Amino acid sequence: MENRYLKWLSGNTSSIYWHDSAVIEELDEAIGNGACGMTTNPFLIASTLNAHPDFWKNELQGVEDGVKGDERAEEWIAQTVGYLARKLKVFRKDGFGRGYCCAQTNPTQPGDTQAMIKTAKHYSAGTDNVVIKFPATRGGIEALEECAALGMNVAATVSFTVPQVLAVGEAVSRGQAKAKANGIKPGLAIAVLMVGRLDDYLRDVMNDTRAAATESDIIWAGTAAIKRAYSIFNERKYDCVLMPAGCRGGYHITQLAGANMIMSISPSIAKSLLDETRFEELIDADVDPAIIDRLMTMPEFRKAYEPDGMSVDEFITFGSCNRTLDQFVQLGWNLLKAVKL
Repeated sequence: MENRYLKWLSGNTSSIYWHDSAVIEELDEAIGNGACGMTTNPFLIASTLNAHPDFWKNELQGVEDGVKGDERAEEWIAQTVGYLARKLKVFRKDGFGRGYCCAQTNPTQPGDTQAMIKTAKHYSAGTDNVVIKFPATRGGIEALEECAALGMNVAATVSFTVPQVLAVGEAVSRGQAKAKANGIKPGLAIAVLMVGRLDDYLRDVMNDTRAAATESDIIWAGTAAIKRAYSIFNERKYDCVLMPAGCRGGYHITQLAGANMIMSISPSIAKSLLDETRFEELIDADVDPAIIDRLMTMPEFRKAYEPDGMSVDEFITFGSCNRTLDQFVQLGWNLLKAVKL
């Protein structure tokens, strides 16, 4: 189905559209509307393997029954993302941020730097257009920095706040400097801000604490955070691009239109944009200060919005972090351990 808004966004602005799903039919439709890359996570990989076993049985080499547990889940991701990356590689010729597919490390090990580096090397073997997703925890950011120094394409996910993406931007800068010093060409680097998941968490905080904010304020929280991060990224000139993800409505995309970001857009969000008629770049439009003031009555929003709202040691304890990791484990990683094709 033609999506005029996504075609406009991807063809007439600086924004880059990546499809957020691992279903081939959905990817093909997204490509027709301007998508040139793909984001996946353990849940999306498990979903497509279980929903379309006949297709994947013909395309993947499979995993032997003797391979079990985490090793099995990792191998299914490596094979599936490898296939998708090869399909998308044609877009590499079109320039920056185009022609990539993401693969996520083990969500049960968000603090094990060396385990994540080992997985990253597995996922990256044999192809140069896989982007490795690490959690924006201390351990994950350390792994990301080391892999950036090796020239890998890297992204930080499980990330909801301005302090997290700034820490990622700094880590990318250090890693890429090491790569260049060693004669290695740096890869693509992405800092995800899961705008909708921040909104979800703050909604619970608002209701529980009887904060002054309202529902009409909450849906601006993620947008406000990523707009602030975008301004700082531009000031500091990080060689790292922001990615809004976990969107909950078309407004999370329309309010960022025109930004030099890679937009992770799921089929449901794409569908919500079918009737969009406002073809306007809104990245420079400020969030209403009165909304920010009401959101700032919640300490958890201040942690997410202020550049120094949290230290790196606090990232893994932020409310959205363990909730999201648990979902990736229970609804994705654990299911991949049992997949048989």
